Amino acid sequence: MIATHALTLAKLAEHLLDDEIHVWRLDYQPQQRREPLRAVLGAYLGIDGDRVVLTDGEHGRPALANAHDQSLGFNWSHSGGHALIAIGRRIAPGIDLERLRVRPRALEIAKRYFTDDETSALAVLPMSARHAAFLELWTAKEAVLKALGRGLAFGLDRLSVTSTIDRLSLQRLEGDDIQAWQLQRLPVDATLVAALAWRGEARRIQLGTLASGG
Repeated sequence: MIATHALTLAKLAEHLLDDEIHVWRLDYQPQQRREPLRAVLGAYLGIDGDRVVLTDGEHGRPALANAHDQSLGFNWSHSGGHALIAIGRRIAPGIDLERLRVRPRALEIAKRYFTDDETSALAVLPMSARHAAFLELWTAKEAVLKALGRGLAFGLDRLSVTSTIDRLSLQRLEGDDIQAWQLQRLPVDATLVAALAWRGEARRIQLGTLASGG
């Protein structure tokens, strides 16, 4: 279940429940580096953002340093001047965001990196629908890999995803039980494609927007 809120960051951060994931959308420029991420995490930790210390995992996934509350899991993604930050307790969420754009080589890329079933599903779509469908599969796969703490080197063909009007579904994840996973598309806006994944029980997703400058 996804709910969209216009509440402030501080107000929602105080009330993050164990059965929720908070997802924040914000404007983002690369020169900001991780400052917006640290600011959001600081609100949940109850400290100033400049006191938040991040470390990088083996495959580049950022994590909170040991001095911080280790029950707080998070992930983020940015594209085309926008960012999404996902935060939950006692889970490791994975989130991915892509700006919707024409991908002339979508089918060629799918043949190289996706599963045969995924490539076949894309091939029967008209060109007008193929770009968005490709990006939806890509973001879903990336979200799962990020939740695993792995990068693209894991292999996009080692997991498969289907997309219908109603939902995204994880069909296969090599070495893991797909029934233990949740995969959710995020209705950000018509110009962006986004997905959220985590290993664990279903949770409510609270989707909010931060004004520029926090």
